[in-house]
Amino acid sequence: MLQSLYHGLTTVAGPAVRLYLDRRRAAGKEDPARQAERFGTASCPRPDGPLVWIHAASVGEANSVLVLVRRLLETAPELTVLMTTGTVTSAELMGKRLPGRAIHQYVPVDLPGAVDRFLDHWRPDAVLWTESEIWPNLLAGIRARGIPAALVNARMSERSFARWRNAPGLIGGLLSTFQITLAQTEGDAERLRRLGAPAVVSVGNLKFSAEPPPAAAEAMEPLRAALDGRLVWLLASSHPGEDEIAAAVHMALAPTLPGLLTVVAPRHAHRGEAIAALMRSRGLSVLQRTPPDPAGGPLLPKPEHAVYVADTMGELGLFYRAAPVVCMGGSFIPHGGQNPVEPAQLGCAVLYGPHMFNFGEITHKLEAAGGALPVADAAALTRETRRLLTDPQARERIVAGAARVTADNRRIVDRALGALAPVLGAAGIRPAA
Repeated sequence: MLQSLYHGLTTVAGPAVRLYLDRRRAAGKEDPARQAERFGTASCPRPDGPLVWIHAASVGEANSVLVLVRRLLETAPELTVLMTTGTVTSAELMGKRLPGRAIHQYVPVDLPGAVDRFLDHWRPDAVLWTESEIWPNLLAGIRARGIPAALVNARMSERSFARWRNAPGLIGGLLSTFQITLAQTEGDAERLRRLGAPAVVSVGNLKFSAEPPPAAAEAMEPLRAALDGRLVWLLASSHPGEDEIAAAVHMALAPTLPGLLTVVAPRHAHRGEAIAALMRSRGLSVLQRTPPDPAGGPLLPKPEHAVYVADTMGELGLFYRAAPVVCMGGSFIPHGGQNPVEPAQLGCAVLYGPHMFNFGEITHKLEAAGGALPVADAAALTRETRRLLTDPQARERIVAGAARVTADNRRIVDRALGALAPVLGAAGIRPAA
């Protein structure tokens, strides 16, 4: 009943959705050159041979399944992977990181006509849907065409579970699209089972198997030369309300740590100018990495700069390699944190605030091994940043603990591929484990 009502409402919702996307485009949140993709019109032909469609909502989800994309392509040489995401940022990143024989398209909006155009063009042989994106018309289209499908790296928070329990008929039908559900944790698995997902198994979080973000040598060498032995710490993927914390930490540490450089990498690069203005209002000398002239190369910090705003896309790997101490953004506000595995893989001592609920299992494992350090507030962050910058042995203990955790969990992608064998096999795809 609810599915039919939703289908009917979205059938006539085209003009409203177009207006909504127009507003997003004006705000820089949609790609005007590729907006047709959002309505199911492909920007390139479908290659011959088997095709697996992998959908990931945005940057974090897309990065977590890149390792799965690569493994599928390596072991099934005739295969093409279609990766869809919904954000401009993720599209830019996938354009840089997707391997050969992988195509990126924007996911179509959940209108019946857009869904039909998309599926009619791409004709996927199998679908791997990631995390917790639930779009009724897309899932109904997959189900109606009998396409083998799996929900991968799935999570179901307590809050989402409580909401979906009020519509058991709807969520049960949607989850029945998937023949297999691979949950991140046993808690996620249990909640998904109770909502009606079939064949649920917890194989772990693919973020543990993901490759660390890259750093181009031509960018790394000039940055290291510019830092010239300075003490550096990084606030990675910061959100509004957290940049003030970085300023406060710097102002507290700088008098006793000469030459200290605080690097702030905002979660959304367009906030660079606002962050720079905030730092200047605190009396701090600040430099933005993005040059005023787009034709120029990135700007590099000089000794007189106290704060460096890393307002570029796809360069976190660069700054993780440059900063021995990293604090994860999104953790001092009720956002849920950002992925601590990437800096841990690259030998950083990782800290984060009290709101890491999106990464509860990961942080539990890291903390149990002494591989990450939670801090309650700006004062605690100041204290621990000072200690880790000035005590290499304390820093190394955290790095070693994190290395044990990440090494133990690298084979999650192998377990995922093994569990996905029935879905891939139904599509005639049999990757080697």
